[in-house]
Amino acid sequence: MAKVYKIQVTNNGGVFGRGGREPSISTSEGTVAELVKQHSYTLECGASWAHEEGNSKINRNPKTAKSLVNMLNKAVNNSAANGYDGRNYELV
Repeated sequence: MAKVYKIQVTNNGGVFGRGGREPSISTSEGTVAELVKQHSYTLECGASWAHEEGNSKINRNPKTAKSLVNMLNKAVNNSAANGYDGRNYELV
């Protein structure tokens, strides 16, 4: 039986906390394969911007929960206009 992980996403209300919104928190649960499937769009978007100077390479099929969280954080920052999106993924 595969281990179930929980990923928490904190949205800081826009760039550097601006934007007039309060920070919001959401979670998603599942095995690593299920979480990769749930967050595949975010990984694809980040990978599509990996060719730009200063952006990180994105592994679209990470094998561990820790590497998935790392790739999600890199992916949202890759696809942000100024290099910082305001979302933070963490393993709970």
